[in-house]
Amino acid sequence: MSVVAQERLMQVLLGPHMSEKSTIAADRSGQVVFRVRRDATKPEIRRAVEMLLEVQVVSVTVVHMPGKAKRFGAKLGRRQSWKKAYVRLAPGHDIDFIGSE
Repeated sequence: MSVVAQERLMQVLLGPHMSEKSTIAADRSGQVVFRVRRDATKPEIRRAVEMLLEVQVVSVTVVHMPGKAKRFGAKLGRRQSWKKAYVRLAPGHDIDFIGSE
């Protein structure tokens, strides 16, 4: 893998997305949810997770989250759109973001 491709994979994952829904997905079906770059593709996300977290990925599902319209006093504004990825891990593989206690 070239240095440029490796640098790109290091930038694909923006961080884990923690919510009630992502916790339920993790418990029920072994999925982990990440915020990813808006221009990231499924193969890039798969390779980035496998390279950075050293786990085996079974599938990747990508969801585009449109930005919400918000008001700031009298001015109308818009939050930025973003993308999240549901990553299903192979049986026996796990990612613990909280850490073991």
